[in-house]
Amino acid sequence: MEFLWNLLSFILVIGIIVVVHEYGHFWVARRCGVKVLRFSIGFGKPLFKWHDKLGTEYVVAAIPLGGYVKMLDERVEEVASDERHLAFNNKSVYQRIAVVAAGPMANFIFAIIVSAIMFMVGVRSLLPVIGEVVPGSLAEQARLQAGQQITAINDKDVYGWRETLLVLMENIGEQQVRVSVKDDDLGYQQTYLNLSNWQLKDDGNPIVDIGIKPFRPAETMRLGHVQKGSPAEFGGLQVDDEIHLVNGEAMPSWHAFVTRIQRSPNTPLLLTISRGNDKLNIEVTPGSKKSEQGLNQGYLGVIPFVENWPSWMISTQQYGVFDAIVLGVDKTIQLINVSFATVVNLITGQVSVANLSGPVGVAIGAGASTSSGIMPLLEFLVFVSVSIGFFNLLPLPILDGGHLMYYIIELIRKKPVSEKTQELGFRIGALILILLTCLALFNDFTRL
Repeated sequence: MEFLWNLLSFILVIGIIVVVHEYGHFWVARRCGVKVLRFSIGFGKPLFKWHDKLGTEYVVAAIPLGGYVKMLDERVEEVASDERHLAFNNKSVYQRIAVVAAGPMANFIFAIIVSAIMFMVGVRSLLPVIGEVVPGSLAEQARLQAGQQITAINDKDVYGWRETLLVLMENIGEQQVRVSVKDDDLGYQQTYLNLSNWQLKDDGNPIVDIGIKPFRPAETMRLGHVQKGSPAEFGGLQVDDEIHLVNGEAMPSWHAFVTRIQRSPNTPLLLTISRGNDKLNIEVTPGSKKSEQGLNQGYLGVIPFVENWPSWMISTQQYGVFDAIVLGVDKTIQLINVSFATVVNLITGQVSVANLSGPVGVAIGAGASTSSGIMPLLEFLVFVSVSIGFFNLLPLPILDGGHLMYYIIELIRKKPVSEKTQELGFRIGALILILLTCLALFNDFTRL
């Protein structure tokens, strides 16, 4: 069921982004007087197709991994003499640049519009309050402390953990960043986070890598969920039971309880619990499952009740139309900067190639976002749209950026790049793209 949900979410997200991207090419091509033969969403066997009054064929195909706009072009097929003026290759270099650049630009415009809508509706965020600082970490060296709220990084205000993450991603490769924090006892302070020897690890989360654990409400010893068919249900545990003792040993925290259970696979344990006003002794036998290290560990199938988030930690950013558009532009530019910084740092080795993600990663992200509600889904659409737009601008000959590179060279040289050179470039670009896709898929499957 989870696989099917992720697949459908992936098709939804990619379908929207592809329509936006290809419509950008389509719309500008028609404005430049280019005849569009086909507008296809997906590849392979057509599932649905129809024609408009101008003769353009619209196709929804079976493989939902992209799309294309096919234009009249003498380099591809023979063109009737009375239609040569409608062929893409006969348009000026500026018109060709406009048509090719329109796809990525449409992705960026879409991101701005969706972001602006989110800011008008209201974006809820958890304030970036530090829950714990890892000993010996970069955060501890910067004297950051638990309970402090991060308010700005390099004078850029942050209102939530996602913004904090993006600003840190923008600054990978920098020697240091200035961090502003608010402390209940000492007020506003500034410190410097030394990033000179920092490399983003494979988990791809700078906040964790620098040694910050975000604040989370405390886990209680009261059971919030008992999985059906689990050892806990079989042993008689119920929601709202409160755990006190295991074999007479006090359990000071949920973590201590989990550790005790994991050490006892297939071993009967006597739990002392509270149920309402009664104290009961219940015998349960943890099941056994393999850990990531291949060792047997116990499990019960229970989830603790977690305290509510303090109301002051939840902020809402809601703005009027003009301010929302300005913030939408700012967020889109920020995501473009993060994409650029990531590519640069992949090349320099500051970011591991293990952080690359492919279709499986996108599908999992789409499924999680769709399950979380409309706002997380919109935020994911913004992220994917900007990523697709930026990726297509990379100067690989098979991508839009590669075509733009050829046209810019044509502007400088006053004549087109030879077809032989272009063909060689397309083959090299296709090989690089295939290798990157294989690497991204490998990373996806190793994370499953």
